[in-house]
Amino acid sequence: MATVLDSLVVPRSSALPSSAALSPIAAASSVSSLSGRSGLRHYRGLKVVSAVRTRSVGSLSYGPAAGGARHRRGGLVVCEAQDTAVEVPAVTDATWQSLVLESEFPVLVEFWAPWCGPCRMIHPIIDELAKQYAGKLKCYKVNTDEGAAIATQYGIRSIPTVIIFKGGEKKDAVIGAVPKSTLTTSIEKFL
Repeated sequence: MATVLDSLVVPRSSALPSSAALSPIAAASSVSSLSGRSGLRHYRGLKVVSAVRTRSVGSLSYGPAAGGARHRRGGLVVCEAQDTAVEVPAVTDATWQSLVLESEFPVLVEFWAPWCGPCRMIHPIIDELAKQYAGKLKCYKVNTDEGAAIATQYGIRSIPTVIIFKGGEKKDAVIGAVPKSTLTTSIEKFL
């Protein structure tokens, strides 16, 4: 599932100086000036990569390094967020016992549903917590539509509900889309 966080407008390459008329160094500097002008520095995880590249076809090379003029103008916007994202895995009836109840670490479980708006608000917070407490805390999600037996067993009546387990026992529960600080306070009690 993907979420659009913000939109970004980048001028067309025709608004940039022609990189065919520029040296590779000048072309790269025109791309770096694009990043300042379009505000890419504001967006974490995005960078402008110079599109001045050498292409090889068999034994022939085209591009500035080979003395040819076949290269694209402008730059590429590359998202590096995939490297930093943490995917919180789902727990099912079949994996509940081994992943949650028999875990040697404390476990945070988010009960959610795809149609729940507040659940979508808390997902990024759970992802941040999973990354922040990696090696100290395990984080999982239970879709209450698919894992109704688990939700019933723990008396889940509203979602999102976050339950912290330690040693196979329910230790704390937080109901609703709460700030990260509230969840952090609950987690810290059981580490």
